[in-house]
Amino acid sequence: MLMSTTRHIHIFAGEVVGEDRIPNDGILTLDIDPDNEFVWNESALQKVHGAFRQLVEQAQGEDLTEYNLRRIGSDLEHLVRAMLQAGEIAYNLEHRVLNYSMGRPQVAPK
Repeated sequence: MLMSTTRHIHIFAGEVVGEDRIPNDGILTLDIDPDNEFVWNESALQKVHGAFRQLVEQAQGEDLTEYNLRRIGSDLEHLVRAMLQAGEIAYNLEHRVLNYSMGRPQVAPK
């Protein structure tokens, strides 16, 4: 199955049916933050899904390759970082491991 995985973005050519991933080059599936490292709201999730749709549309006509999926995944990973820095999402402080993979949280000076 063709796929691209970054720390917070997983994209694969296929669909999820129950607990199984079924390969299908006609469908791209996006899994955002599978380890729940961040706290998401609906607006933030829709922003990532919208960017995903836009990047897939821009890639129309190109071959479905691992490289092209990685490029989309990397662009989305950068978007997640920007959203964290802008305060649109936050680290999940109840996550099993607090490794601050996108940088340490910033605390405003008092």
